[in-house]
Amino acid sequence: MDVKELLMIAIGSSLVSNVVLSQFLGLCPFLGVSRKTETAVGMGAAVIFVITLASAVTGTIYEYVLKPFDITFLQTIVFILVIAALVQFVEMFLKKFMVGLYQSLGVYLPLITTNCAVLGVALNNVKYEYNVLTGIVNGFATAVGFAIAIVILAGIREKIEYNDIPRSFQGMPIVLITAGLMAIAFFGFAGLL
Repeated sequence: MDVKELLMIAIGSSLVSNVVLSQFLGLCPFLGVSRKTETAVGMGAAVIFVITLASAVTGTIYEYVLKPFDITFLQTIVFILVIAALVQFVEMFLKKFMVGLYQSLGVYLPLITTNCAVLGVALNNVKYEYNVLTGIVNGFATAVGFAIAIVILAGIREKIEYNDIPRSFQGMPIVLITAGLMAIAFFGFAGLL
């Protein structure tokens, strides 16, 4: 695969097929952690790290362990275990070195373990028959797309917090409407590819 194809995969994964806005994976942290921009940036960085590393590790395990031994039927279980271990590593790292971010993420940090976007990327890498390098590029770009979406939503939520919103739309309804409008806006990137 040449650089042009990798770039097309990266643009497609981050903007056109945004994991949150077009595939609807990872909605729990997307909606839950997007109240403040700083927290959204931290969550986006953690997701970038976890998805990229998970893509590398799961791709390697699939290519060099599961396929040669013809035990690919175990891929989902193996991928879940790998993702859970990686999230524990990230959680320990943040707890030790970034206490403020660890506390602001709260319960949503362990939710990365159950974030279907992480598992979805690993399974999509297998489905599209990406090699390890292409899977890493796809995972990184997908995670960047998640980070872009969550930071944009957090910025919008900070701005509309002080607006005069009708009572029936206050809270989560206006957030869901905003996310829907963002999805429509991201659909405009489909013309890039």
